[in-house]
Amino acid sequence: MNIPIAGGQHGHFERLLGELRPKLHRYCARMTGSVFDGEDVLQESLAKAIEALPGAGPIANPEGWLFRIAHNTALDFLRRRAREKAYSDEDLDMIVDPANPTVDRQAASAGLHTFMRLPVTQRSSVIMMDVLGYSLQEISATLDTSIPAVKAALHRGRDRLRQIAHEPDDRPIPRLGAAERQLLNAYVDRFNARDFDAVRDMLAEEVRLELVARTRLNGRKEVGTYFGNYSRVRDWQLVPGFVENRPAILVRDPNDPAARPAYFILLAWQDGKLAAIRDFRHARYVADGAELLVL
Repeated sequence: MNIPIAGGQHGHFERLLGELRPKLHRYCARMTGSVFDGEDVLQESLAKAIEALPGAGPIANPEGWLFRIAHNTALDFLRRRAREKAYSDEDLDMIVDPANPTVDRQAASAGLHTFMRLPVTQRSSVIMMDVLGYSLQEISATLDTSIPAVKAALHRGRDRLRQIAHEPDDRPIPRLGAAERQLLNAYVDRFNARDFDAVRDMLAEEVRLELVARTRLNGRKEVGTYFGNYSRVRDWQLVPGFVENRPAILVRDPNDPAARPAYFILLAWQDGKLAAIRDFRHARYVADGAELLVL
């Protein structure tokens, strides 16, 4: 994509953001190791881009510009989290990693936690080439590094992914406490029965709702309209489960219950009342690569 954008063309830029949002999220989620952290980084990146746009002048490559912002925001996030160094001390030899469709598929299907076991430069290079399909030149420009450095990172990152693929996954199976399980099941049962008055009775007075990529609402009265919208459609069936080891509601198509859940909803409780809802109905791209488990 190479479309010049002048500082005042907000309508075109907003459409571009909408088109690129799923692709940007795939990158951010794999950089942070979490679909949730990835969405937080994505939202921060888009806010930075919108703030910078008026003074940016013509942008010859808006997609590359947005990916640079997303990449730098992800690095800032990783530094804040202090889980690893922002950059590794790799040497920058000219290493050519031959095209290998098996390796490409392996990277594209790797779990998000797997990417977190790669140093950042390896991780970003592998994601951009093997998951998102960017060229060496595009990756070099986005990461502000040399093509030999990208080749070195790809070689080492792909080799490490091959090693990880043969290692056992010994992470514990998530567990849900009895009290939270009871609240989650009650919410799901009332919602599936379309008893939205009973669902509203579960809300705290200052409940907060984030309908991701769409809107935010606060308080019982405002959030009550959200349930009215659900009452007018029949494309959902809720089941309790986990997303990345976090208790969640998985949303299935009732006409195809065997299919992978289309999206999910997070709930937060306080003193037995529902204090926060984070619904990904309008951001279904977040489910891409997420680890889902039905209770």
